[in-house]
Amino acid sequence: MPISRALLVAPLVLCLLALGSTSLPSEPHLTPASSYLPRLVVEGRAPAAAFLARRNPRGHGGLYDSAGTGIHAADRFRAGSITKSFVATVVLQLAAEGELGLDDSVEDHLPGVVHGHGNSGALITLRALLTHTSGLYDYMAALPVTDPALTGAAGPSAQSLSPAAAVRIAVAHPPAAARGSYAYSSTNYVLLGMIVERVTGHAYGTEIRRRVIVPLGLTGTSLPGARSTLPLPHARAYHRSGDGTLRDVTSIDPRIAGAAGEIVSTLDDLDRFYAALLGGRLLPPAQQSALLDTRTAGGAYGMGIHPQELSCGTTVWGHGGRITGSRVRAAATRDGRHVFTFRVNTDFPGGRRLETALLEAEFCARRPT
Repeated sequence: MPISRALLVAPLVLCLLALGSTSLPSEPHLTPASSYLPRLVVEGRAPAAAFLARRNPRGHGGLYDSAGTGIHAADRFRAGSITKSFVATVVLQLAAEGELGLDDSVEDHLPGVVHGHGNSGALITLRALLTHTSGLYDYMAALPVTDPALTGAAGPSAQSLSPAAAVRIAVAHPPAAARGSYAYSSTNYVLLGMIVERVTGHAYGTEIRRRVIVPLGLTGTSLPGARSTLPLPHARAYHRSGDGTLRDVTSIDPRIAGAAGEIVSTLDDLDRFYAALLGGRLLPPAQQSALLDTRTAGGAYGMGIHPQELSCGTTVWGHGGRITGSRVRAAATRDGRHVFTFRVNTDFPGGRRLETALLEAEFCARRPT
């Protein structure tokens, strides 16, 4: 498929992430985080917002709360760049098995794929891809964002952008940053997905299911591939245009995001995934150490996961995700014993201040102001 047609679906991903509540009888209903949810709806202009907090890393459930209408605890939703945490887990498992090395070059596994315009796969390691220190241009930045006609169900124009085509877009540009410096780029994880397939003979989605989803029993998590619809149950998802209009974008073609952002999940599944990952149940000690080592990225990012220091001195680890119609943030203590995931059913631009306030309300037990 020509790249020019594939670019038409960029808006689907570049937008690429009444009060009601329920709680388990064993948990208190109102928490400081609960008091912040209405602000996500009112100040963040999100139709609805919800969170699930868990302090028992091996159990199901926890404290759930929501604001707005049409959003439920068991909903499946698009989790965007949280996909990167799953991909990094698979790559680190393969490293533990000796199937690849973190200091292997991209050229070792994908000869000739990254070259030209100052780019060289021979000079970029898998470690650099995992930590966003490759310098590679983010292919997402080259895609147009102004076609409002393509924000609904997949139709004749909703063509997928293949991983190889995404990389070609990236390497048609000179590096966006010096190698070794941190610069977030979805191109890195598209390449990692390709490397997983080259090493294992299976698509990265197959390896994520086999190695993470099935062992953890994440029954609400899937890699949709070409499927434009969300599995049931799910709420509606909305994109807010520049003029403030909300448009239903529940059905989109997520393939343009691929290994950088296509995953579908639930609040409970994401809580349990990060509890397992940070609790050391998915990686051997050496790879667990690499996961959390932020030195390569100057403290900004580990491998598929990043730290955030809160005002009370607590550091939480996790990832955010934004894709058309959905914004998600998962955060956990370093031992995985306290996990918190929240979502809104819009791409929610400009909501980072409120997100940080919500995390601080949860992890610092700070009363809202």
